[in-house]
Amino acid sequence: MKDFLDFNLFITKYILIIFYYFFAILFPIVLYYLKRKLHLKIKNIKLWILLLILFLMGELFIRMFFEMLVGYFDMHDYLYKISQKIK
Repeated sequence: MKDFLDFNLFITKYILIIFYYFFAILFPIVLYYLKRKLHLKIKNIKLWILLLILFLMGELFIRMFFEMLVGYFDMHDYLYKISQKIK
């Protein structure tokens, strides 16, 4: 409990995973809602392909960004455990 209160133990990793799934699921739903709300009529196949590529790149970016943050906090936890063993 002392480690948690001293901010030596982070809960951020678990929160980040929740946020990742929230954004990964919410992102397509919001895009679909905006498309319907703005009454966008997309008939050009090239535009559909472009939108699909942008969507996939956005999802990939979100995944990589959250993996980087989770990796950082994992590294902090491992280094903290090592420092506790040395003491």
